[in-house]
Amino acid sequence: MVYVFLANGFEEVEALAPVDILRRADVDVKTVGVGSEIIRGAHGIPVITDLDANEIELNENIEMIVLPGGMPGTVNLEKNENVQKAIDYCIDNNKYISAICAAPSILGHKGILDGKTATCFPGFEKELGMANYSHELVVNDGKITTARGAGAAIKFGLKLVELLVSKEKSEALEASLQCI
Repeated sequence: MVYVFLANGFEEVEALAPVDILRRADVDVKTVGVGSEIIRGAHGIPVITDLDANEIELNENIEMIVLPGGMPGTVNLEKNENVQKAIDYCIDNNKYISAICAAPSILGHKGILDGKTATCFPGFEKELGMANYSHELVVNDGKITTARGAGAAIKFGLKLVELLVSKEKSEALEASLQCI
């Protein structure tokens, strides 16, 4: 199970492109609304989520959580107790955590990126704590995957498929999406 958390002000492309790509790879993905079942993105697009954040189950079925960026979506995610509990669960149970754009700052504020290589939207570098900043579009370091922003959303989704399914599946999707 992959939970993709959406809070009002999330960057639509950063959330929905990875959801689409993961579902194409037959990964069980649930969008999770923080504060409501209908979440409005940074560009005014409303999304009906699969679950409310109060309905998530933190158990062995979780493979990964995804934190999209956008403003004030990132701030709204960071303030949410259920999101914080999900991050802590993933750290404590060696599960994947992925964040894109401004959202890696949430991990940086918790010290999760200390000593890891990570990336983020330009201007948020100092929010990454003691991470080794990379200019790459998508960076994976162990169980943590970070990406720079909306333009990297497809590559981010493909990296998540590679981690959860296989490199071959990711490459096949990349070809079918006309990315190569």
